[in-house]
Amino acid sequence: MNRILIAEDEPRIASFLEKGLKANGFTTVVVEDGNAAVCVADSKDFDLLILDIGLPGKDGFQVLEELRGRGEKLPVIILTARDDVTDKVAGLEGGADDYVTKPFRFEELLARVRVRLRDRTSSATTKDDTIVRAGDIVLDLRSRRVSVGDRNIELSTREFILAETFVRHPGQVFSREQLLDRVWGYDYDPGSNIVDVYVGYLRKKLGSEKIETVRGMGYRFCP
Repeated sequence: MNRILIAEDEPRIASFLEKGLKANGFTTVVVEDGNAAVCVADSKDFDLLILDIGLPGKDGFQVLEELRGRGEKLPVIILTARDDVTDKVAGLEGGADDYVTKPFRFEELLARVRVRLRDRTSSATTKDDTIVRAGDIVLDLRSRRVSVGDRNIELSTREFILAETFVRHPGQVFSREQLLDRVWGYDYDPGSNIVDVYVGYLRKKLGSEKIETVRGMGYRFCP
């Protein structure tokens, strides 16, 4: 199980990242300032660091400079509200592996996390690592192909992420709020009915009997 260190001082964003990453099988630790980020990263127990720039104590650039100065090769994804090209260049030239600006969509960040982790362990990666199955549904995470039995299914990006959430957790009940956070991001309108709309799309494509409505709670995937 991959361990991810999150250096983020905004509690709402840190909580959102933790929930989303844990739902996808990662172990997480959150620190709220740059000094703690350097100290905890030095433990060598992590596979990736998600690093905010505007941290108290040492800022993200200083954290990155100190870690790289010590020869630390831990993959780092900068996650920041600073979208200026100068900051982006400074982060990447300072040793960051990727740079994501806020507001962001969780599925994009998750894809970037997986790419960095895959790059780190590419010699041990097999095709089976990219395949998710439940019942007669098969998702290929690399090619974004979906099949139900002998039928190939076309899914949009949102539909695919929603389907992956269900297929990875058969039998688990997800509330609308959990699915909204997972697929659309922390800054999406919680009063939207977008989850219900997309569940309807998936039912038409995967089979209406496969996604069950649990009254008062949400939805459950039944392969």
